[in-house]
Amino acid sequence: MTRRAETRTEGQQRYDDYWTKQMADPEFRAIYEEEAAKKELWLQLVEARQAAGLSQEDLAKRLGVSAAQVARIEKRGYDSCTLHTLSRYVQALGDGFSLQVAVRRPAPSNVAPQPAVNT
Repeated sequence: MTRRAETRTEGQQRYDDYWTKQMADPEFRAIYEEEAAKKELWLQLVEARQAAGLSQEDLAKRLGVSAAQVARIEKRGYDSCTLHTLSRYVQALGDGFSLQVAVRRPAPSNVAPQPAVNT
């Protein structure tokens, strides 16, 4: 039993090391964060529709589109959804739902700014 626990700990450490290395690559991290944001949006859309007590078919009728189009909007990895489409989707959910878009300033880097040099 001890051997299995040690192996799992060793395996977890290798996974953690791998993940740390991957996230240190700025290109990988940017892609990962973009995909994570899409997943979060997808989950929010599905959960909001379900909270409204609507099926994809119900929502499609409210939007005047096919149920397949609603499924496409809610699909993980769907990249063609516009802000206008999202706005219509949220309005079709009914009262109590809203769409919020935030533009955030990038976090300052850990590098101290260089002082200005007067010449």
